[in-house]
Amino acid sequence: MQLVRYQRDPFFQFVLSWRPNNPRTLESRNRKKREGKKDPYSKKMEKTPMSLTAILILFLLLSTLAASSPTTTTDDAQSPYKALADFNFPVGLLPKGALGYELDRANGKFSAFLNGSCSFSLEGSYELKYKSTISGYISENRLTNLSGISVKVLFLWLNIVEVVRDGDQLEFSVGIASASFLIDDFYESPQCGCGFDCDNGQVRKLKFNPFVSSM
Repeated sequence: MQLVRYQRDPFFQFVLSWRPNNPRTLESRNRKKREGKKDPYSKKMEKTPMSLTAILILFLLLSTLAASSPTTTTDDAQSPYKALADFNFPVGLLPKGALGYELDRANGKFSAFLNGSCSFSLEGSYELKYKSTISGYISENRLTNLSGISVKVLFLWLNIVEVVRDGDQLEFSVGIASASFLIDDFYESPQCGCGFDCDNGQVRKLKFNPFVSSM
C-alpha cells in the first residue's frame, strides 16, 4: 500500500520520468528524435565536452607560448652600463647618455640604445663612431657579432665586430685586424664629441697596441 501511494504521487512520477536511463525517458527521447525534435538534455550533454575541450586547448596554447617566449630584460638608462659590468666589461665601452638596453638571457643577444649617433677621437689618429643602436651577443669577457660601432683607421672606416677582455686588456677586432687597449682607459664612459677628456678639450692619450693584421 505504501508503494502504491508513492507511485501515485506526482513528484514520484516526475522523478521516474526524468532519470536519464528510465524507459519512459528513453522512449520520449526516441520519439522526439523520430519527430525531428532535439532533446534538451542530450543537447546539454553534447555541448559540455566541446566546451571543456576548447578550454583545455586554449590553456595548452597559452602555456606553450609562455614557455617559448624569450626572457628579455629592458631597464632604465643606467642599465646598459650595469649589464656590461655583469659580464666583466668596463662601462667605457659605451658613451655617456645611453637610453636603455635589451638583453635576451637565453642566448645573450644584447642591444643598447643611444640618443642618436655619436662620434669622438682617440689618440693615434683613431675615430670612433656609434650608431643609435648597438647590438651583438654578450657573454663573460666576450662581445661578438657586433654592429653599430666603427673605427677610422687612416682613411678607412672599419666595423668593430668583436671585443674580448683578456686580463687587463681589451682587444678590439675589425675582422682582418685587431688592437689591444689597457682596460684602465675604459673605466669611464666617453662623451660624444670630446671623447674621454672633455675638461680641457684635449684628446686623452690611450695606451694601446696599434691595429695589426690577424691573418
